[in-house]
Amino acid sequence: MSSISSFKRFLLFGRPAAGELRLEKRRDARIDVLRGLALMIIFVNHMPGNVVSAFMPHSYGFSDAADIFVLLAGVSATLAYGGLVEQGRFGVAALKLGGRLWTLYIAHIAVFIIVCGVVATAVTQTQNPLYIEAVNIQPFFRDTVEALIGALTLTYQPSYLDILPLYIVLLALFPAIYGAVRISPLLTLGASLAIWQVALAFQLHLPNGNEGGWFFNPFAWQVLFTLGVIIGRGALVGVSLPRLRWLDAAALTFLVLAAVAKTASGNPTGISALNDWFDSVQLGSDKTNLAWSRLMHIGAMAWLAIRWLPAGGAMAKSFLGWALGCAGQNSLHVFCVGIVLSIIGQIVLAETSFALDVQLLICAGGVTFLTGLGIFLSWYRIVTNRGASAEPASGRGVPSPRPSFSPR
Repeated sequence: MSSISSFKRFLLFGRPAAGELRLEKRRDARIDVLRGLALMIIFVNHMPGNVVSAFMPHSYGFSDAADIFVLLAGVSATLAYGGLVEQGRFGVAALKLGGRLWTLYIAHIAVFIIVCGVVATAVTQTQNPLYIEAVNIQPFFRDTVEALIGALTLTYQPSYLDILPLYIVLLALFPAIYGAVRISPLLTLGASLAIWQVALAFQLHLPNGNEGGWFFNPFAWQVLFTLGVIIGRGALVGVSLPRLRWLDAAALTFLVLAAVAKTASGNPTGISALNDWFDSVQLGSDKTNLAWSRLMHIGAMAWLAIRWLPAGGAMAKSFLGWALGCAGQNSLHVFCVGIVLSIIGQIVLAETSFALDVQLLICAGGVTFLTGLGIFLSWYRIVTNRGASAEPASGRGVPSPRPSFSPR
């Protein structure tokens, strides 16, 4: 069967060919490296006003690191739990998924409390109450009990603490999304797009205190997560993308045009009918409700990444790739620490009047610390796993009599 026919069959029926489903078990370093890179970009972007953030991807395209993060969340969830589902181990998959949701929830609450403590300390030390407004934690100081209840129910989210709640909701929807993708990825994507557009038409969103709705509307952002699940499912069953050079060219052309639109001053085409569109994308494509331009941009990048980035462990061979991969493998820890560091960074930048050397030092120091944290956690996991899998001794220091086998 040709790659095109196999790909079409996967899009329609969720598997590349009739017969037994063969699952891929190799870890793809591209996911870890790109996720690690997204975490570093999120850290820098969460300190608005610093000079480094002006050179981040959002300045050269319609999407940013948040889009990458959510897309990869769908891919990772599929690779983590999809194989168990295919093996019929539904109970194990449910337990692992439930455990992950609980971990994410606890991490979100912990970061919320730490950030409130950091801001309270900053206000006390600097006598500047504006830091409370900058992070939108006024409700916490106005009515602490109500704010805590809101945080526990995810109905109150301070600024910069809104990605984990989105991830929790999307991951909770994973069983339904993955079940639909197993039947037909194409129909599932169509249903996902329909839900998005209906939500926009009827202004559906989840409540966020007095702020109206969530900054990341789950009814919209589920499209990116669903696309990630489809990509992950394709990787899980070993689907190869067809070599469509025309689509490669179209994706690359779109990315170039997006870069031109973002970096241009005004409307570079001179077509008056496009004036409003250029103004809107230069100010920033709608992030809350996931503008079409963002979806198309991240879709083009995903296609080119799958087609042209080296698979396997090639991306992690350099030190930079390895360091980013370690951060990506420990994404929750690195993300949570990065959020706290970015809040501290905002305060330090404001107190130093955004001095250029301080900006560069904080960005470089924060990225170094976060990648170092990822490296340490990867090393720690290897060491502890090695110790846990070591052969236990029996009797008085006498090795266990169980035989060991070595390949001939």
